[in-house]
Amino acid sequence: MTYNIKRRYPIGAEIISGQGVHFRIWAPDHSKVALVLENEEGHTKPHRMHKEKNGYFSILIKQAAHGTLYRYILGNSDTKLADPASRFQPQGPHGPSCVIDPYFPWTDKKWPGIAIEGQIIYEMHIGTFTMEGTFHAAMHQLENLAQLGITVLEIMPLNEFPGHFGWGYDGVNLFSPTHLYGTPEDVKSFIDKAHKLGLAVILDVVYNHLGPEGNQMIHFAKDYLSDRYDTEWGRTINFDLSSSREFFTTNARYWIEEYHFDGLRLDATWWMLSSTPLHILAELSQVVKVAGKQKRTILIGENEKQDTNFLRPYDGNGYGLDALWNDDFHHNAIVRLLGKREAYYIDFLGSPQEFISSIKYGFLYQGQYCNWYKKPRGTAHFNLPPSSMVIFLENHDHVANSGQGKRIHQVSDLGNYKALTCLLLLSPNTPMLFQGQEFGSTHPFYYFADHNEHLNKLVYKGRKELLAKFPRLATKEAEKLVPDPANPWTFTQCKLDFKEREKNVHIYKLHKDLIKLRKREPHFAHTQSLKIDGAVLGDDSFLIRYFGKENGDLMILINFGPDYDFNPAPEPLLVAGQGLDWEGIWSSESPEYGGEGTPPINDPFWKIPGHSALVLKTKKVNIPKKAKKKS
Repeated sequence: MTYNIKRRYPIGAEIISGQGVHFRIWAPDHSKVALVLENEEGHTKPHRMHKEKNGYFSILIKQAAHGTLYRYILGNSDTKLADPASRFQPQGPHGPSCVIDPYFPWTDKKWPGIAIEGQIIYEMHIGTFTMEGTFHAAMHQLENLAQLGITVLEIMPLNEFPGHFGWGYDGVNLFSPTHLYGTPEDVKSFIDKAHKLGLAVILDVVYNHLGPEGNQMIHFAKDYLSDRYDTEWGRTINFDLSSSREFFTTNARYWIEEYHFDGLRLDATWWMLSSTPLHILAELSQVVKVAGKQKRTILIGENEKQDTNFLRPYDGNGYGLDALWNDDFHHNAIVRLLGKREAYYIDFLGSPQEFISSIKYGFLYQGQYCNWYKKPRGTAHFNLPPSSMVIFLENHDHVANSGQGKRIHQVSDLGNYKALTCLLLLSPNTPMLFQGQEFGSTHPFYYFADHNEHLNKLVYKGRKELLAKFPRLATKEAEKLVPDPANPWTFTQCKLDFKEREKNVHIYKLHKDLIKLRKREPHFAHTQSLKIDGAVLGDDSFLIRYFGKENGDLMILINFGPDYDFNPAPEPLLVAGQGLDWEGIWSSESPEYGGEGTPPINDPFWKIPGHSALVLKTKKVNIPKKAKKKS
């Protein structure tokens, strides 16, 4: 049977104007497939689908419409399965799929999209961002985030997953926003309002494995997964096969086109493997750029191997990503703040030189031997833009990996925490905050996942084994404190309390003022062609200097130790310049941020306050003219 059908995407259920709904799936392992429509009275008679070439099946159903529930029957089985490309699963991954009309009254026609330079990212988990855990509730907080100065919201995976709560990285219906957070229309309303407020929204997607429960894709085609590689979470995606590859490139395009996301963050890219001439990451990068049409889009990657070829352009044998997460900055900061060099922190010292090198060169490991990995790590990248490094003090993984899920400000010296917050938000890199960090949330962020009873036990066991890589968390006393990921309490404890925004006003104002300073000063806002240098002043202190032209220079002074008398001061970067002097424009020791004030620091010798950060700017000084001698 031949249809005159014009589809937007190669798979899934699509409403065809005036004709009904066209259903199309890839099921090469089966000789026949039937579509079953569902209603309140039960199932209708199965509709046998037309078999196309290359393992595809399709059918046009005139009576189907928006909201129609359906499933598939494969071969001679009686089991009814959800659509792998379902646009919505109102009853979860084990329930029927739902036909969705993609129409939405968008108001963001003039939204230009974003480039990576100048962005300030905010990572959020919709299920714990508010007490309600929905997009509708999260939408009411967007104005506060815009007023804070955030420019990009990075949403942790929202694809459908089993159970009542989870991080989302075990997704199984990759086209379906989880019903736990609301409807597809709620997601679009959230993004539309964000754009109206000047906030971009990118989505964290998982293209390296599929979830262990509720994954019905492999019943349709075992070749969705590869037998060549195994990840720590199971088999990898088969990106060497065109139809399997098409599923994921279509998914990327779908989020950009249909939901107006401004880009994607790719999880664990080192497990996205392909042997094709065009690597899957390069193809995804191209797909994301093209899908934005006139709107600019970005693609950010997580890459444990720190392979900077990901950031190089296609014509330079690169993959064309815009930025990578930089764990090195985080790890060095944690060693500085907590003094604990264990597990993946073992290769860092928390020294001033490491912070200077990180600001100037990005990754600290660019090919040197790494003790934790027992092999060289990283590739050199001295010529990449600073904005291509996404840096952070907190993210979902590292907060949860602390064992008790505590926030850094709760377990570190407040003065040094404020100093590193200054470095984070004023660095030439792209800073990222984790939800609640901006107001010093005291709520933890644990790992939580709700599977079947058997899987729950395995997940809890695996979680303990992961944390046991940290010697201090391998003790029996510490193991008892690791919360059960499947316990609803573990999930609910992670929900933010926005009353803390007022309670911890000094931390909130710290973040807000630093972001405002970043945007106000051209040196911090646009650093692609700016000269930056740094110098170690002592065991615990250093400076970063931003060289400007018509706007003068800026300098960040940081001292993690006690008050430091830098006398003598044989460091030329401390010199403002001829006819210039330094003027303090920001201090972490301001009483507004819970400090005690900042005394003069260069009168006449340099004295840098302990556990603090200062920002100085050059200013012209009037040099008295010498009086002319009378003749």
